[in-house]
Amino acid sequence: MSFNPGADLDPGQVRDVRGRRGATGLAVGGGGIGLIIAIAYLLLGGDPASLNGLTDGVGGIVEPESSTLTTECLTGADANARADCRIVGYVNSIQAYWDSALAGSDTPYVKTTTVLFSGSTSTGCGSASSATGPFYCPSDGNVYLDLGFFTELQTRFGAQGGPFAEAYVVAHEYGHHVQDLLGILTRQDGGTGADSASVRIELMADCFAGVWADHATETGFLMPLTATDINEALDAAAAVGDDRVQEAVQGSVNPEGWTHGSSEQRLTWFQTGYGTGEASACDTFAGGL
Repeated sequence: MSFNPGADLDPGQVRDVRGRRGATGLAVGGGGIGLIIAIAYLLLGGDPASLNGLTDGVGGIVEPESSTLTTECLTGADANARADCRIVGYVNSIQAYWDSALAGSDTPYVKTTTVLFSGSTSTGCGSASSATGPFYCPSDGNVYLDLGFFTELQTRFGAQGGPFAEAYVVAHEYGHHVQDLLGILTRQDGGTGADSASVRIELMADCFAGVWADHATETGFLMPLTATDINEALDAAAAVGDDRVQEAVQGSVNPEGWTHGSSEQRLTWFQTGYGTGEASACDTFAGGL
């Protein structure tokens, strides 16, 4: 996968707070690829902590944001050269697609921000740490991502990795933003199980990621996708299936504790979105999974 070298990036869609002192604790968002992946199912149902301004969680003032992205992530060539600029490119492409796809609808797309952090950070949904994994916070409408998650995905859960595995993760989180705009996230009731609303929400976000992938080249940011690109996305989707995560974390599989869907289901719904290119094909609440 590569970016169109001449594409103009908009780094303003990504905030870089890496290196800032952040709060400690736990954020519970509207859904995420790696939602508390390191401690899987122990923390579901916790209430988001309230935040008061930009502090480090113990009353200290946080350090200023980095300006690296705004000065060094300006073109597709930059995205081809650097991992953080690559995230900027994905965010730009994903938001350009949904802006076009929802144009003229009853619910126009509203752009939001991805926040890159390291270690920990404060969010509208509480305090996020690297262990939280990528997630979307409906309280502030932002996507949160520690780039170290992609290494964890490979080393702990056996994903092959690759640039388009990262693209899938980002697109999934923006799928939650689209769900939030459409009022779908309110169906998430905190329940668990293979047929739960939580699983249906997550699989829909996988499908939305596939829909974007089908149209990614049309946004002007990405060169035509290859079979390798799609295989990287499919492999990442399988790596974060509930059955695979449970097996890695607790050594057994318990469908009653599922919140995101099995590896097979995640593959199936991403492929559904990618194969049809239609968000209307992603109604996971319409029948069986």
